[in-house]
Amino acid sequence: MMASPWIADQPLLLASTSRTRLTLLVGAGLPVETQNPDIDERAVEAEGRAQDSAPTLLARRLAAEKALAVSRRHPERLVLGADQILDCEGEILHKPADRAAAHAHLERLAGRTHALHSAAVLAQGGAVVDTVLDSAHLTMRTLDGRAIDRYLDLAGPDVWTSVGAYRLEGLGVHLFEKIAGDHFTILGLPLIPLLAALRRRGYLSF
Repeated sequence: MMASPWIADQPLLLASTSRTRLTLLVGAGLPVETQNPDIDERAVEAEGRAQDSAPTLLARRLAAEKALAVSRRHPERLVLGADQILDCEGEILHKPADRAAAHAHLERLAGRTHALHSAAVLAQGGAVVDTVLDSAHLTMRTLDGRAIDRYLDLAGPDVWTSVGAYRLEGLGVHLFEKIAGDHFTILGLPLIPLLAALRRRGYLSF
């Protein structure tokens, strides 16, 4: 078992079922338990957009609602909520429902630069205690329909679980010509500033 810098009595409670976020946290040596926040993400987003919230604020709002939902059930625990918003020239894209939607996503992103805004919110006792936010900017190659179809053939339906219909840690890297930003942020968790927040709050030994 990996040695851990975590010094709290109980593991971090992740308000998410994302295997990617869980893998990143465990890889950093943190003991983690998970729980589904069970919130209506589209309703939370709609409320934020009605208030003309910027995409970065939407990411933070969604992460906070996840953290708070679980924190209210377990007020004694430190809870982490996280979310990511894909912003392509002012348009917010969600996870595609099927291959046709994935193809449309990639057509929309091809030849353009889009932003990934990743937020992490810590909650305890039903209240937010810390928030971190980071953004990355990714420029996709110009792709025609045949190239997109070939990518989807090779990548398979697993990419439909990604907001941009790509997985940068896999074959998705072939789609890009330029990337500016932290790799963890692109994967959906601003891990470096999150660890800094945990150190500030006394949860890590170094």
